[in-house]
Amino acid sequence: MTSSHVASQEELKAAKVPVAWRDQCSALLIPLNVCRRQSYYLPWECENQRHSYEKCQYDDMMRRMRKMTKLKLQQAEELEDA
Repeated sequence: MTSSHVASQEELKAAKVPVAWRDQCSALLIPLNVCRRQSYYLPWECENQRHSYEKCQYDDMMRRMRKMTKLKLQQAEELEDA
């Protein structure tokens, strides 16, 4: 995950992004929410931004799953060695 997808705390606070949504993809969420507000949340208006944000969320989830799998394998190997 590149750091270009992370917005600063000041940007997030100015955009009124809830704390629960401040993650690795928060920089993509800000323009998506602006587009949503401007288009009155019409589902077909902000497709490109929404797709980018959802892909970032998916990639982040896969990255965390790979990291957790690797950690579990390391712990299993440590238990076998002990």
